[in-house]
Amino acid sequence: VQLQASGGGSVQAGGSLRLSCAVSGRTSSRYSMGWFRQAPGNLRQFVTGISRTDDSIYYADFVKGRFTISRDNAKNTVYLQMDSLKPADTAVYYCAARNFTYWSGSSRQYAYWGQGTLVTVSS
Repeated sequence: VQLQASGGGSVQAGGSLRLSCAVSGRTSSRYSMGWFRQAPGNLRQFVTGISRTDDSIYYADFVKGRFTISRDNAKNTVYLQMDSLKPADTAVYYCAARNFTYWSGSSRQYAYWGQGTLVTVSS
C-alpha cells in the first residue's frame, strides 16, 4: 500500500488547512490511520488516529478542539482538517496506516507512511 499526503502550505495564525492522505494499492477501509508531525529538532509526535471502522478517534491534547480527522473510503482518502492554527503547529505532517482495527500512538506500530507535507503557520 502507498500513501500520498498533500495539502500543506503556509498560513497565518488562526487560519485553516486541510491535509489529505490518498491510499493506493489497497482499500483504505482495511487500515486504521494516524497523523503524526515533526518539527525541526523535535521527535515525531502523534497528532490523531482513527480506527478502521471509525468508532474510535483520538486527538492529542494540543490539537483537541481544533483538528478533525475523517475518512472517505469511497475515495480511499483520509483527511485532517486543521482550524485555528498556531505557530506551534508548524511541522511536517505525515499520515500513516496500520493493518489493525485500532490506531496506535506509537510510530513504530505503523507499517506504511506517506512522504510528509509541510505546514507553516506564521504569527
